[in-house]
Amino acid sequence: MNENEEKTGYIGIVGKPNAGKSTLLNHLIGQKLCITSRKPQTSRHNILGIKQVHNCQLIFIDTPGMHEDQVTKLNKIMNKSAKNTIIDADIVLFVLDRLDWDSKDKYVVKHLKKINRPIICVLNKVDLIKDKNLILPHIEKLRNIFENVTIVPISALKKRNLGTLEDEIITRLPCKPNFFPRDQISDRSERFFCAEIVREKVIRQLGKELPYQTSVDIERFEVRGNVTFIDACVFVERQSQKKIIIGERGQKLKNIGQAARIDIEKFIQCKVMLNVWIKVRNGWSNNEDILKSLSFEI
Repeated sequence: MNENEEKTGYIGIVGKPNAGKSTLLNHLIGQKLCITSRKPQTSRHNILGIKQVHNCQLIFIDTPGMHEDQVTKLNKIMNKSAKNTIIDADIVLFVLDRLDWDSKDKYVVKHLKKINRPIICVLNKVDLIKDKNLILPHIEKLRNIFENVTIVPISALKKRNLGTLEDEIITRLPCKPNFFPRDQISDRSERFFCAEIVREKVIRQLGKELPYQTSVDIERFEVRGNVTFIDACVFVERQSQKKIIIGERGQKLKNIGQAARIDIEKFIQCKVMLNVWIKVRNGWSNNEDILKSLSFEI
């Protein structure tokens, strides 16, 4: 490759829920695009994040955590989007949670073994491994599972060894013209990211009380001068779930709105007037029309 030749590739980030995929994408591109929490399956959509390194364009795709339990249409859509990314990506990052190795990891491996493209095993959260002597034996175990696999230990949260990971990715990028303008960081709209920010605050405010059947739709996104007016609707499936999110005297809903407004203002770089309310929509996670309206690809 000469110094003027461009390299471009899609890099799928896959793994089981809570492995740290979204945190990894955020720190690789240097901006928070993906919402994060300790709650499994926080990520529901494929999120595309673009990083330009000289003439190399790295197009990362964060995916929902892969899982075998596919009870609702929503679960099936999430799994399908991750599987399709494995098939379509030029490079796949298989993110592992420390030294864990369970049936969920094996489920991902089953799909990875169907492709013939570069796979990089990303051993994440190594900062949380107390006995560092266990890392090398675990790496050898992974080498026995994958042929010719590259394994990179990192801490996405602490930004450790991300430069090494980026170098490994760049060496494997195909020589192609850049697809996106150099200053573009995603293909998603501001409206989409605002909905995700509100959903993150719902997750973080409720913790263990969080109903899984919760989603957010932006019903109004209107710019007037230097102020953006946003109406966000949180969908739940039962009246009892609505009461949980509202909280005593509406305090939880108020806290969600305040925290979301601060982050949205940082993201879109202007003053925001945010209204958040709750709607009960029975069975929304199994309703294709509602899922389409919430940006899910059926």
